[in-house]
Amino acid sequence: MTGTDVAGRLARLTGAAVRELRAAGSQHRWDHYRAVLADGRAVFAKVAAAGLGGVFDAEARGLRWLGEAGAVGVPEVLGWDEATLVVSWLPAGRPDAAAAERFGRELARLHAAGAPRFGAAWPGFIASLSMPNDHFVAASVPGGTGVWADWYRSCRVLPYLRLALDAGTLTGADARLVESAAVRAADVAGPDELPSRIHGDCWSGNVVWSGGSGWLVDPAAHGGHRETDLAMLALFGAPYLDRILGAYADEAPLAPGWRQRVPLHQMHPLLVHVCLFGAAYREATLAAARAVLAL
Repeated sequence: MTGTDVAGRLARLTGAAVRELRAAGSQHRWDHYRAVLADGRAVFAKVAAAGLGGVFDAEARGLRWLGEAGAVGVPEVLGWDEATLVVSWLPAGRPDAAAAERFGRELARLHAAGAPRFGAAWPGFIASLSMPNDHFVAASVPGGTGVWADWYRSCRVLPYLRLALDAGTLTGADARLVESAAVRAADVAGPDELPSRIHGDCWSGNVVWSGGSGWLVDPAAHGGHRETDLAMLALFGAPYLDRILGAYADEAPLAPGWRQRVPLHQMHPLLVHVCLFGAAYREATLAAARAVLAL
């Protein structure tokens, strides 16, 4: 696409002409841009050559739903369609201990805002992959960890396990191991908790440090288990993770054994990585499954 085409899309969605536009990389099936609008607003845009179905709709609705909690920073959604998403620009900062602690407290408050059920009211996506939010009957009923474990197996583990198996990235033996671990979730998931309002893809790259705290971007937002977001932060090493977790626990104490349950919550994102990036994530996925079976 030409810069003129991109500027036209942004103007249509935001109601303001584009004064400055520059490319800012790409990811999955879309390009990134930073723009300054004629009214002075700095914005960030994701722009695809063609419609992506509900990918940007899920992201926009997820950002607004997270923002409604008034707990943690999220960029303002300025407009979207099937091929474009425009949000406010976040000036980059640097993480430090104080910012990490503030983010931990804010994340705890976000989770405490709750959700009406496991899943969401819109079709979900994680990166460019569809993410089931409503096809499992029990997901429509608020409930505790037992309901979550069944929902997690059906809506977060098995769909990506099937994709990886169909692609030949995981073997039949691999799949049986992972499914056995997912079945065990009901026995090891810990005390009952009602659905939390979670980011759903809360790895360190989706936390932007700005204004003295972490801001959440690129969500796969839904009602889920709060330990899922914490496990995601640990998966690829968030900065000052101990400070984040300590402040979180001060705000909203975690159930005993939560550290041992981290591999259970990491199985889903690891399977997503197997589907997106291939066999490089196979061993980590199998290791997480073995750790769950050992609980």
